[in-house]
Amino acid sequence: MIYSLLVLSSPASGHGSLTALNFATAVINRGHQIHRVFFLDEGVMAGTSSSITPQDEINPTQQWANLAGSESIELVLCVSSALKRGLLDASEAQRYEKEAETVHPSFQISGLGQLIDASVTSDRLMTFGG
Repeated sequence: MIYSLLVLSSPASGHGSLTALNFATAVINRGHQIHRVFFLDEGVMAGTSSSITPQDEINPTQQWANLAGSESIELVLCVSSALKRGLLDASEAQRYEKEAETVHPSFQISGLGQLIDASVTSDRLMTFGG
């Protein structure tokens, strides 16, 4: 079965992002596939490269990056949600004349069309957070 995930909550508040990560790992361990993870609203904060996680806590950004790298999963940040929160890739930083990228390299910024495509391509679209 092919799954896509929609993550709505920030890794810094609540457990929605971590629950989504654990769900993705369990799905893969059962032999299923994750097509895409789409981060919307506060969920885009999972893709920031500028946050510092305390040593005794799980770094959700790195965990998502590790999972995406090992399983070829697309990690997509909603462009409007990302821009509102200061998350910029190289293209957006140049467009808005900002000096630095703030998105982790494992994540990409794109529009809601990627969420629609994920829902059409996948057997299930699971939502986490709210």
